[in-house]
Amino acid sequence: MKKLKLEIPLILPEVPDEKDQCVQELISLLQEQKGLEKVHVSEAAENGVPQLCFHYDPELISIDRVRSIARQTGASITEKTGHKLIGVEGIRHTRHARSIERSLRDLNGIIEASVSASGMVRAEFDTRQIDEAAIVEALRKEGLGITDTALKVGKYLRGIKETEKAPKDKQPEKKPEHEEKEGEEHEHAHGGLLGKNTELIFSIICGILLAIGFGLSFVDAVPSWVSLSLYIGAYFFGGFYTAKEAIQTVAKGGFEIDFLMLVAAIGAAILGEWAEGALLLFLFSMGHALEHFAMNKARKSIAALAELAPKTALLKKNGKTEEVGIEKLGIGDVIVVKPNTKIPSDGVVVSGESSVNQAPITGESVPVDKMPVDDPQKDYSNEKDIRDENRVFSGTINGNNTLEIKVTREASDSTLSRLVKLVNEAQTQKSPTQRFTDKFEKYFVPSVLGLVVLLLGAFLVIDENFSDSFYRAMAVLVAASPCALAISTPSAVLSGVARAAKSGVLIKGGRPLEDLGVLTALAFDKTGTLTEGKPKLTKVIPLNNTDENELLKMAIAVENLSDHPLAKAVVRDGKKRLEGISIPEAKDLEAVLGKGIKATLGKDKVYIGNLELYEALDDKKPSEKITEKVKTLEAEGNTTMLIRQNDEYVGIIALMDTPRAEAKSTLEQLKKTGIKRMVMLTGDNQKVADAVAKEIGLTDAWGSLLPEEKVDAIKKLRKKESKVAMVGDGVNDAPAMANSTVGIAMGAAGSDVAFETADIALMGDKLEILPFAIGLSRKAKGIIKQNLWISLGIVAVLIPSTILGLAGIGIAVLIHEGSTLVVVFNALRLLAYKK
Repeated sequence: MKKLKLEIPLILPEVPDEKDQCVQELISLLQEQKGLEKVHVSEAAENGVPQLCFHYDPELISIDRVRSIARQTGASITEKTGHKLIGVEGIRHTRHARSIERSLRDLNGIIEASVSASGMVRAEFDTRQIDEAAIVEALRKEGLGITDTALKVGKYLRGIKETEKAPKDKQPEKKPEHEEKEGEEHEHAHGGLLGKNTELIFSIICGILLAIGFGLSFVDAVPSWVSLSLYIGAYFFGGFYTAKEAIQTVAKGGFEIDFLMLVAAIGAAILGEWAEGALLLFLFSMGHALEHFAMNKARKSIAALAELAPKTALLKKNGKTEEVGIEKLGIGDVIVVKPNTKIPSDGVVVSGESSVNQAPITGESVPVDKMPVDDPQKDYSNEKDIRDENRVFSGTINGNNTLEIKVTREASDSTLSRLVKLVNEAQTQKSPTQRFTDKFEKYFVPSVLGLVVLLLGAFLVIDENFSDSFYRAMAVLVAASPCALAISTPSAVLSGVARAAKSGVLIKGGRPLEDLGVLTALAFDKTGTLTEGKPKLTKVIPLNNTDENELLKMAIAVENLSDHPLAKAVVRDGKKRLEGISIPEAKDLEAVLGKGIKATLGKDKVYIGNLELYEALDDKKPSEKITEKVKTLEAEGNTTMLIRQNDEYVGIIALMDTPRAEAKSTLEQLKKTGIKRMVMLTGDNQKVADAVAKEIGLTDAWGSLLPEEKVDAIKKLRKKESKVAMVGDGVNDAPAMANSTVGIAMGAAGSDVAFETADIALMGDKLEILPFAIGLSRKAKGIIKQNLWISLGIVAVLIPSTILGLAGIGIAVLIHEGSTLVVVFNALRLLAYKK
């Protein structure tokens, strides 16, 4: 059985994320091909791009045929499947969002649609049956305004400002479809005749008319028709949006809460209870308007992300600077960032030194010192390993000195741009609880209507008037409307995602937000996650009366000739120790793969390597005492190099990928939050794994694991602990992340792959933010549970109360709308969550 790996974007252009539905469709189609035994997502390549791994039988199919089939199948899927995230305005509440979602799903060619009350629409569609223009047109027919069809950051940033300033009293003439460009903003009306607050204003008018009519009903001198006229006016203003949505829903064959409320209000009017019906519509419309206001608060918290970047930049050309829009910046342009201003683009520092506040992107509380790159002329746009002190992100804040920055990403592709896009997409991803409530409502609303029909006939069974039965049925309609249930989860998810993003944690939707809170075990990659990710010179041990400085000079001189990462670490750290001391030059380097190197230094022959080098070299083996010393150091997790000068062993140097300074305290915090098991998965030998685990306080350490064995380790862990998260850098850990309950990537601000593959991305390379993310998730989970209990509890109490006649329509409406606002404002508490 042979293996072949192909990059996913090569087969599926525009689909960089292996968790995309298209990838699963591609895998299932490919596995039907004769000769292809297994197709699965593998670890990313060195360039950080996710890959598909093909296990094929070379006797049945050739490697070229595998490539060809993969490309053809991928191309056919890409050609026929479109993905779109569209920003809209005019969605008033969660029920309205769900109604729009149903309308989109009814369109021919829509594979999947998800609509968030925050104004995000995600659509996957068959491009042979429907195009983007038709989807946009369908959204317009629903009375929505399109703020952005591409969500590219330059457009998106301006779109937020411009749509807020758009004329409120009129809808501009619609451009012909062929004139509309991708990403173009559209001015539009916000909710009605009186602007975006029309519903609130209508509700207030309804309340005023109701209050005046009710007051006048006690004045004998005023004819009764005056109060009735005022109640009818209250019905109009309070029921305008309720009736509009009810009619739209019924026209599509559905029954929503608005329909139930409208029926109850009409019923009250038939019974002559005009005041009670007007009160119902007033409280219901006011509840909607306040819910919209509260959800706006969470929405603005997310919109604030997009406003982090300045709209213009100072472009430096031919020694002069000019102000240009950030969308005009190209890769390789040099921009000038003045002190105490925001950095407009992702890039590298080419001139100047300053400290930069990266908190808006990475959540780091302490400013990070920045300095110029070694080679300002180099193209860094495709460089994967840019040092933190050289890299800057769009939206971060410069300190007290001027910086010159070379642009490495266009505005539409900046870290901030992708962060905004993914956070917006996260709003459209439903959590398990939300799916449950949606399903519950699907069966609950028809059941309520059935109960109401039965109650309408109660006068036939028990001794009462039809009007009493009718009134009770209407009261039950109000009591049973699950408004609070509908909003309880999305409001908490939106607030949680917004709060996390503010602290540099990207949570991609409701599912990971909920799952993170119920974890019992965490699996960590070692290198770069629990450790610094780069070897450091830890020990210099002279032998046979050698001077320590002389030993270091010898090691640096020889290792200076090598490009090996360990050699670079010896040179870097050794020079720091010998600051100001000149280093001699070695020559004639000869490498022995996997064992060490030898070179000439002056008249001496110097050898540096592991014990295996000297086993095969000659008969002048190291003494038992030296061998024992080397093995002891290796057992402690060190990589050792034994140095020999001619025939004499002169010293040992040890290197180690040292644990992060914050690792131990972070793990202690995680234990306090209730994480039972913390396991390290590493390719290093078991001795190294055990040494690191002991030092930082892990419960388990599993060493000598290949990337595919990490996947097996996660599966094994999931059998013992039902909910497991994999924490890594998102590159070679992608398969393990995909098999865990939640994949958590660190340092996502600098890594494309981490950004795309993980369920949760810690933007900064900071392990200590993990307890905050878990704490926030647990708080969110707790609030979602509270909201469910409140919403279902109120319904459970109100239904029997109204059936037994203990509560009338007025009380039912009051409690019903009160519970809706309680769950929304309860969810908003997440925005104030402290670390």
